Amino acid sequence: MLDREQIDYELIVVDDSSTDGTKEAVDRMGEENTRIRCVASHYPRGFGFTVRAGLDVFEGDAVALVMADGSDDPEDLVRYHRLLEEGWDCAFGSRFMPGAVVHDYPRFKLTINRLSNFVVRVLFRHGYNDTTNAFKAYRREVIETVQPLLSNHFNITVELPLKAIVRGHSYGVIPVSWRNRAAGESKLSLQEMGSRYLFIVLYVFLEQHLSRGDYERPGVRKAKLTPAPVSLAPEPQPTSSAEANTASPAR
Repeated sequence: MLDREQIDYELIVVDDSSTDGTKEAVDRMGEENTRIRCVASHYPRGFGFTVRAGLDVFEGDAVALVMADGSDDPEDLVRYHRLLEEGWDCAFGSRFMPGAVVHDYPRFKLTINRLSNFVVRVLFRHGYNDTTNAFKAYRREVIETVQPLLSNHFNITVELPLKAIVRGHSYGVIPVSWRNRAAGESKLSLQEMGSRYLFIVLYVFLEQHLSRGDYERPGVRKAKLTPAPVSLAPEPQPTSSAEANTASPAR
């Protein structure tokens, strides 16, 4: 897909001590395509640690976080790349806006998702209704700005975008497609992760209101408060083209 669109890329699969042959399978793919490589996480086990391991080693101008369970549509990655090329610092997707397609979202998790995102949207007033969606893309300078990352688990999916927004980075939002995994079980435990999500949300909220801009990047274009599909976005400042990268946690 990226080859078809002539987008330069590297594809990094981060192996979090998996026992399902992930490394061997990716190594075989890497023999045919040198842009594909598997790296072992150098952190303790955990989703957030795995993502952080990928962010430590990617080499391009931008990075996209893609779930390794097949739930995200690769075509949306191309659209993220185009958003970054237009000049946005971050490319966000929403599964809950006109044009989005969602298949087989478990009803209970969907209810929790919508309530959680509503609370985040009220707190931060950023106009974005799918903050918890892990599938996003960021320019390298955004990843540098949001350091240090604190999340060791799934709450990193909230820490990254909220820190990027609070620290002044621009973002565009497009509708994306999502389908529930066809095999395997999700490692996300709502009971276990609830307090960790709350901690990160409150941490960034307090930074936004009490730090007096100490962590905001000076001179950066403010974040767009009412995100729109790419076709409706105002003309951003011209920038150089970004290289597309993916860091896919393997569980």
